[in-house]
Amino acid sequence: MSRPFQVLGFGALAIDDIIYVDRGLTAGKGKMTKRATDHGGNVATALVAVARLGGRAGFIGWLGDETTADMAGSELERDGVDISLAPRHADAAPIRSVITVGPDGDRFIAYDDDVLHGTSDALSDDVLMQAPVLLIDGYATHSESVVARARALGLAVIADIEWTVGAATDRILAFADHLVLPLAFGREYTGEGDPTMILDKLWSKDRSAVVLTDGERGTYLRQKGDATRWHMPAYQVQAVDTTGAGDCFHGAYALALAEGKRPLECTAYATAAAAISVTARGGRRGLPDHPTCMAWMAAENAPVPMPMPGCQK
Repeated sequence: MSRPFQVLGFGALAIDDIIYVDRGLTAGKGKMTKRATDHGGNVATALVAVARLGGRAGFIGWLGDETTADMAGSELERDGVDISLAPRHADAAPIRSVITVGPDGDRFIAYDDDVLHGTSDALSDDVLMQAPVLLIDGYATHSESVVARARALGLAVIADIEWTVGAATDRILAFADHLVLPLAFGREYTGEGDPTMILDKLWSKDRSAVVLTDGERGTYLRQKGDATRWHMPAYQVQAVDTTGAGDCFHGAYALALAEGKRPLECTAYATAAAAISVTARGGRRGLPDHPTCMAWMAAENAPVPMPMPGCQK
């Protein structure tokens, strides 16, 4: 079935004020070396990553109407993400964030998210059927019915969740067939420390994949129809700014999934994309194109997935 888009998404849409400092974030104080303003947000940046990689992406979360200054939506459009299907509301506004980045690329994000979240419950099935993949984040708890309909319509739902608000988060996680989560969240949510135990505890008969990202230590994966649990090592790179790396991973994973790739292949592609993204400053400036990702994956020293100890049958 041919569809206008490969990936649709709704979730965080942000404007980031980024401050670069000359000392590590635990130093207490330091000198500011650079200040910048960028556009971000988990799902928004992931959709920009899809577009940079050559995919067709559409944002279907709340945007401001014609009476508001819709800077974030306009920036998405400039970055190649379609916003024509997004519902409009006069009270819609982006999250505002202040991000402090240390010399090692590590960062701390302080945000004000007292804004309208999710998307309209009136979003039609026809809109959802415009793509085979829906990408959501933790704010999807405000639009559970839309996520449930997407799954009922047969869309692959990728959940990027970083915190829990209780039962509503439990339901969103249950709806999603692809959990692509930070390992730190997996540990907090399941109470387990070992990645293998977390993969298995988050598994259900309705899952297609559980993916746990852990920065420079790589990614852990369980996929449907495969008894092996996999570890995908990270590329060895000098990080300049890790802002948006996880979002880039989600976008690349979503695009590969829309193109029919298996979760392990999606993870390998997303690992390359995320590694490239941290070599430039800003959440979106370093997002790669498809040829660059393929070149990195073809390099002699490119990491390859490895079975996790004791998990190969």
